[in-house]
Amino acid sequence: MRGDTGFPWADAESDFLRARRRQVLSRLAAWLRRVPDDVNIMLPFDEVVTALGRTGEKRLGLQVIRLDTIVGSVDRTRDFDRRFRPTSTRVRERWQRLALAERRGESIPPIDVYRVGELHFVKDGHHRVSVAHALRRKTIDAYVTEVLTRIDAHGIRFRGDLIVKDLRRIFLERVPLPGQARAAVVFGDPWNYAELGESVEAWGFRLMQDERRFLDRVTVAERWYVEEYQPVVRMLHQADLIGHRTEAEAYLWVVCERYRLIRTHRWDDEIISALRARR
Repeated sequence: MRGDTGFPWADAESDFLRARRRQVLSRLAAWLRRVPDDVNIMLPFDEVVTALGRTGEKRLGLQVIRLDTIVGSVDRTRDFDRRFRPTSTRVRERWQRLALAERRGESIPPIDVYRVGELHFVKDGHHRVSVAHALRRKTIDAYVTEVLTRIDAHGIRFRGDLIVKDLRRIFLERVPLPGQARAAVVFGDPWNYAELGESVEAWGFRLMQDERRFLDRVTVAERWYVEEYQPVVRMLHQADLIGHRTEAEAYLWVVCERYRLIRTHRWDDEIISALRARR
């Protein structure tokens, strides 16, 4: 084991000091590179499940999980950074006791985690995770509870990513698209989800006025996607107006431009020509 002197207590002290030094150096490197503040911050479990929309949970029992999938905590985000390096000496005594037990080969209880997608959040066992990282373990035993959510956790890396998930969840509650349609509508700027939600609801209101009957959100979402979104996206491809945008971003752009230029709800060659001229 790296740094093994043959004196377990001294080695455990060295393990802690090494972990603290790495945490300080990581903060310094992040400051020098001017990376976002949330890069080394542990993801807070409650904020993640709120952004994704919690629908339930189920116990999966004892499993072996990879340490690199543990990215957050239920309530200990201040004591450790994203890689579970201690952020102060406050946890030193307990940390070193666990490191000593590990070095002596003593039995260490499994940790307790929540699973959201492929990510894990520690409910109990933060020090054990930190020590396992410091001793370069790859896996750890854990009691796993899977949390079910309305939208998936794919793409979450940092705390700043949660606003994208949160606004996308709200959009899908307002515009409940089916599977393939749901996957097709993607934005880089999270605020675009709010703008598109307003646009779809306005489209649905006009549709109900035209047909003189009430339509629920599911019906409006399905009809908007088939009758409005897909035809417009096809025209945008034909007119070479997608560019570097996603299809949804291009759609939202031309919707705004359509009202600014023509102030009409129709789509025809005149509108496309006007939009192409303003590209």
